[in-house]
Amino acid sequence: MRAARLHGLGDVRVAPESPPVPAEGDVLVKVTAVGLCGSDLHWFTEGGIGDAVLAQPLVLGHEFAGVIAEGPQEGTRVAVDPARPCGTCRECLEGNRNLCPTVAFAGHGNNDGGLRELVAWPSELVHPVPESISDADAAMLEPLGVALHAMDLAHVRLAGTVAVVGCGPIGLCVVQLARAAGASHVVAVEPLPHRRAAAAEHGADVVLDPADPDLLDTVDAATAGRGIDVVIEVAGTDDAVDVAVQVVRPGGTVVLAGIPGTDRTSFPASTARRKGLTLKLSRRMKEMYPRTISLVDRGLVDVRSLVTYTFPLDQTQEAFQVAALRTGLKVIVAPSA
Repeated sequence: MRAARLHGLGDVRVAPESPPVPAEGDVLVKVTAVGLCGSDLHWFTEGGIGDAVLAQPLVLGHEFAGVIAEGPQEGTRVAVDPARPCGTCRECLEGNRNLCPTVAFAGHGNNDGGLRELVAWPSELVHPVPESISDADAAMLEPLGVALHAMDLAHVRLAGTVAVVGCGPIGLCVVQLARAAGASHVVAVEPLPHRRAAAAEHGADVVLDPADPDLLDTVDAATAGRGIDVVIEVAGTDDAVDVAVQVVRPGGTVVLAGIPGTDRTSFPASTARRKGLTLKLSRRMKEMYPRTISLVDRGLVDVRSLVTYTFPLDQTQEAFQVAALRTGLKVIVAPSA
């Protein structure tokens, strides 16, 4: 088989490798679609993310889908959950598998991900998808799951107001989920014009540039001076966190779902304290695949229109370069196309 490995900053090489041998309980998956995430871009452009650094050539990619290649379920199309928790620690047993301290995560650290033609993966972590969901849609279920977990943490009330700061693919999923959850107003804040346009297309009532000097006045007008009940930050920058703290109402909730490039995040503490805010940090997701499959299958969330570029495995280097330009939304690599 062939695999795309990150060897250093901006250096992805596609080369032949021995196919994986499934362990007991694993299935062999022929990978059909892999989404490139913002965290993948941290690895590509910075050689790591947070306190994790590139120690050896690594196969990136944690948003992926494929077809079971052999065994009783051969031919079954599946979405792959990239997180392999231990299943026995206190966090796992309490239902917080996303907080497992020994979780092995695809495309992170020393754990190879989906940018290869074949992957051996635990059978309980592959989820059959209906024909209504394309291969690219199935790969998009992972970022949708991250968005859904952030929404669960936010506890959005019916007819409440929601702001989304950062409208990349996950943020655009949050916009749609907020609308589906019955929010009365959805405000999207995003510096890139094409992403602001996408936010409007996917249900945001008010779309703002964070550099707009009238941002707070516009939010006040949209919410009758009350401010936003819940803000979900999906950009991973201090500027985005600052905007979230500014627009949320006193007593409101801010969920930090963005992943910063460094190991520090700051926010205006005096404003947050005076407002008595609840700050929540979102880590990946829990058991979301049955729900995300249902949301996409029923047409409540559109992930297909978020995919703007598709590349074959041989052009993975180019795919990363295009994704790093942030001129589109989601870049997909199709290893077995």
